[in-house]
Amino acid sequence: MSTARDSIGDAPSRAEKSDSALHSRPKVWTDWITRPLFGLLLAAVAIAATVYGGIAFVLFVCVGSAAAVREWHRMFTNRGFWPSTIVSTVAIACALFFEFARGRWIVPGGTALVPFLILLGGAATQMLLALRRNEGIAAHALGVLYVGVPALSFLLLRLSPVHPLWIVLMLFLAIWATDTGALIAGSLIGGRKLAPAWSPKKTWAGFFGGLACAAVISGGTGAVLSAAPATAVLFGLVISLAAQMGDLFESVVKRRAGRKNSGELIPGHGGVLDRIDSSLFAAPIAAILVLGMGFDPLSGMIV
Repeated sequence: MSTARDSIGDAPSRAEKSDSALHSRPKVWTDWITRPLFGLLLAAVAIAATVYGGIAFVLFVCVGSAAAVREWHRMFTNRGFWPSTIVSTVAIACALFFEFARGRWIVPGGTALVPFLILLGGAATQMLLALRRNEGIAAHALGVLYVGVPALSFLLLRLSPVHPLWIVLMLFLAIWATDTGALIAGSLIGGRKLAPAWSPKKTWAGFFGGLACAAVISGGTGAVLSAAPATAVLFGLVISLAAQMGDLFESVVKRRAGRKNSGELIPGHGGVLDRIDSSLFAAPIAAILVLGMGFDPLSGMIV
């Protein structure tokens, strides 16, 4: 039976508009309160784990990775996601603990690739599991590497012989500064969209705001540590660019999966993947710069 609402294209009534406005205003104010509050809380936990180092840092990365892969696999299955979550969690945890043990208790040398081989084994297992369950093979296999490689990169940086504590802290600060600068600049300035087909809310103003904020924070950190500010700024810019690419990538993934957020675990932020998507691209780039190319953002030289 046709109704008046059908004839006007499901246009909302005045009462519905009023009700929507009443609910949207508190939601906006709630986000502006809960987002920084929980952001600061998570940042404090990350900094504490980084400063303490050792097994505390490994456990911190393991817990974050487990929560992230849970959300990833949930996006790509219509059935129970726990089998895939367990496989990815075990693979990432084994890779992290093996690398930690290799540096602490086992004679170094000849086994540097083993953690990466463990992750590849986890990806292969996911392929077989997805094939058996008639699900997306590539999506589930990618989940292990998408979260596992950055997790391992964070640990490798924290165990590196060159300024391990400060490099990880600088990495965190550059990522957080990027997210904050992009949010503020995008909200206040707005303007032309960065990649509307991938993420309709992101703007060029937010993109450059993120770069600028990361450069300022990284340069300031370098100055406080009596390091070369220009090199620290360069490090911040590279990390900021990688972080924003990571943010865009997850936006594409969520659109393909038909989701607005990866989860609802963190008030004001959505899911764990929504919170760490920038880190998942930035950490491997930092590891390549520092460990692969010998770039030291504090000394201003290639070591």
